[in-house]
Amino acid sequence: MPPYLLGLRLAGRRVLVVGGGRVAQRRVPALLDAGADVVLVSPAVTATLEGLADHGRITWHQRPYKRGDCRGAWLVQAVTDDPGVNGDVVAEADAARIWAVRADDAEASPAWTPASGHAGDATVGVLLGGDP
Repeated sequence: MPPYLLGLRLAGRRVLVVGGGRVAQRRVPALLDAGADVVLVSPAVTATLEGLADHGRITWHQRPYKRGDCRGAWLVQAVTDDPGVNGDVVAEADAARIWAVRADDAEASPAWTPASGHAGDATVGVLLGGDP
């Protein structure tokens, strides 16, 4: 079934990011640009993400994911390097009817991020039918 492309207004809305590596480092700035209230859960993060936390741009909970972390989020991004954790995060979000993106397996998540680019004030997104 073909995907449905959608724009999200995230200003002031909580977005949970589980994982603190390179994928999180790529995705968090775009979430901040959209005005999201980013909450990051990860025992360790990149220096860039730590800097964002130190400057109050994101909230970082320095610990592993635990059930209940999705509560209150509008969008969840599971971006760890552990497929089991990513699966648990997406399962919790899905049960709570929260959109979730699973970075390691788009086929196993209800949503995924498109390839995107900007030209002036236009944003262009591209989704393919398979795993991006």
